[in-house]
Amino acid sequence: MRYQLELFFTALGFFTRIPVPGWVPFSSERLNHSARYFPLVGIIVGLVAAAVFWFARQWLPSSLSVILSMAATVRLTGAFHEDGFADTCDGLGGGWEKTQVLEIMKDSRIGSYGTVGIVLMLLAKAAALVEIAAHGAQEAIVAMIAAHALSRFASTSLIHTLPYVREDATSKSKPLARQLSSMELAIAALGGLAPMLLLGWVEALGVAVAVLIVTWWAARMFARRLGGYTGDCLGAAQQGTELATYLGILIAWNSI
Repeated sequence: MRYQLELFFTALGFFTRIPVPGWVPFSSERLNHSARYFPLVGIIVGLVAAAVFWFARQWLPSSLSVILSMAATVRLTGAFHEDGFADTCDGLGGGWEKTQVLEIMKDSRIGSYGTVGIVLMLLAKAAALVEIAAHGAQEAIVAMIAAHALSRFASTSLIHTLPYVREDATSKSKPLARQLSSMELAIAALGGLAPMLLLGWVEALGVAVAVLIVTWWAARMFARRLGGYTGDCLGAAQQGTELATYLGILIAWNSI
């Protein structure tokens, strides 16, 4: 049990700015195995997002409450996934050959594709959440928790299905260059899918379809363009499937 707790804190410390106990050891091997708890970290991020939204909503309109909620999650995670999404947009948008794409993605500077991509992504997520919040604060809170957990499971599933393609030691996600075991994937699935129980069956179905489509498309694109995934690709997949969760809920409502 202590080892599992150490793995959870390893994941929490890697993907958020939340301090972890000093007795938790860190190693690449532990980070590898901590992937099973990435969706659980997503639940925590989602709970923070929901709490900020709820608190702000007591005095502010939904639109500003959503923006403050998103800002809180960006601060909490250090824009970890947003950075990966921007780098992926730059690489896939500006590069042709695999080596060129990887070189662009490694560059810490953001380019035109990354700038436009992350601005549109943030605007789309904000607009979708505002639309969901128009149906009630509770609906927005549930959507946030489900989206942050499920998107991290979708991203984690790529570690199980695709090979890691960056061979140099400069990647911040080099320790994740391995495939998850079936047991680890099952644990990740439990954490990622559990919040969907908070949704109605229609919303859950819409979310499942939307997230599956985006995950499949991302995996296919990464395999075709790169032959596998990088850490930036995982961040891009998380952002894409988080948005897909919100869109799935809205599509489900509009189809009733």
